[in-house]
Amino acid sequence: MVYLIGAGPGDPGLITARGLRCLGLADVVLYDHIVPPRLLRHARPTAEKIDVGTPAPQPQEQEAICYLLAEKARDGKVVARLKWGDPFVFDSGGSEALFLHEQHIPFEVVPGVPAGVGVSAYAGVPISYPGAGDTIVFVRGFEDDGRAQGTKDIDWSALARLDGTIVCYTGPGQLSTLVKALLSHGRPPEEPAALVVHGTLATQRTTYGTLGDLMERVDAARDRRPGLFLLGRAVGLREHLRWFDAKPLFGRRILVTRPREQASEMSDLIESLGGEPIEAPFIRIVPPDDYSQMDAACAAIQQFDWLVFSSANAVEAFFQRLFASPLDLRALSRTKLCAVGPATTERLARYGLKVDLVPAEYRAESVVEAFSMLGAVKGLSVLIPRADIGREVIGDELRRQGASVTEVVAYRTVVVDPEREGEPDVYRMLLDKQLDVVTFASASSVRSFVRAFGKDQAADLLRPVAVAAIGPVTAQAAAQYGIHTTIMPTQYTVPALVDALVQYLNRRPHTGDTAS
Repeated sequence: MVYLIGAGPGDPGLITARGLRCLGLADVVLYDHIVPPRLLRHARPTAEKIDVGTPAPQPQEQEAICYLLAEKARDGKVVARLKWGDPFVFDSGGSEALFLHEQHIPFEVVPGVPAGVGVSAYAGVPISYPGAGDTIVFVRGFEDDGRAQGTKDIDWSALARLDGTIVCYTGPGQLSTLVKALLSHGRPPEEPAALVVHGTLATQRTTYGTLGDLMERVDAARDRRPGLFLLGRAVGLREHLRWFDAKPLFGRRILVTRPREQASEMSDLIESLGGEPIEAPFIRIVPPDDYSQMDAACAAIQQFDWLVFSSANAVEAFFQRLFASPLDLRALSRTKLCAVGPATTERLARYGLKVDLVPAEYRAESVVEAFSMLGAVKGLSVLIPRADIGREVIGDELRRQGASVTEVVAYRTVVVDPEREGEPDVYRMLLDKQLDVVTFASASSVRSFVRAFGKDQAADLLRPVAVAAIGPVTAQAAAQYGIHTTIMPTQYTVPALVDALVQYLNRRPHTGDTAS
């Protein structure tokens, strides 16, 4: 089976639910180069992933893609052909489907959001509107990567006479021809027009004006990227209906250094506010080298008065081993729970557990203060599952006050190579000043970043960019390496950190519109 899946025009959230489901079934994924990398994470980890280049390659390249689809399917593989936009709108999807039909290979077409529809909506332009004409015309333009002048055989006189909206994906070399042809065949120069580049992405830019002055505005912007040309009375509604590029983080590129399995919360929040999260985990959470300490602690859990969790990772690691033993949640009946921070509290709640103690501040030192306020600490038996490089502040201080403390390594944090295949080139992005903010949600992320680039170079790379730390412990770890923290929330949570990003970045105006 071959699935021809439309990935939409850029925003990874625009793929359909059916498209995601079919992508997740695939053994092999053939994808257009400009398909968002985040979409590929919905494929199975074991799936073979093959970049086949531009959305509409040249005939000989297209033939090779068709044969590759057939070859993989004949090998008994489920194949996902992930295509930019919609497979059947100004794309080679029809050719690929016909080839598969002739080869007697079953296929399914999963429609996607065409660029002409998705990009115009993100630009705040309804391509149809009462009183704005009765036609919508999609003109083939730069979808073929400029190798064929799709506009050369157009009946310009007929097109110029149509009352409605014209939509064309065009390259910088085609736009001037398009505008001049429409003007010379009678289209009013005062008619609203726009060019949208990188549509539906945080890097979207809209040049807005009239048909008569659009080229002048585009030339002034010096932006030579291909984009979506929009013409018609409905385009004039953009000034009232723009929503995407009015979001508080629109156009901002923010590096998320959390482990892959934890990055989605921050990335989703950034994306919902119009920003572009660049996920580049510098640490990975892995099991301990030896489970013997954890297993012994789980077996003796009923002997502990308190169980202290300083992270959601510790919660997950502990319960994985508890449930791997003959025990279950009933073993915690006499043990009280302390959680550092709302994320840790929420993770415990997923197991149906209520927390007995949450410190006023979400850091290790405040745990000790909270214990002291409850009464005498002397004689308490405390279990602390933690990372292999976790800070020992809690355990050491509780011991000083007379508690019996057992610390066990629940998980390890390992440094991830930032230059591994398929990951963003963070070094190049920092050198080229392509990032607005680098975020750190833990001290271990800071240390791993420094290990990856070297102490001196890490500080130099981060000097021109804003650095956001989730709390004082993380900021202190950064300061030890000469890294200055620019942004820190008053509450040490991911949502609060994103709110702090909004407050900071909104002090520096940023717009996605080049109209005067």
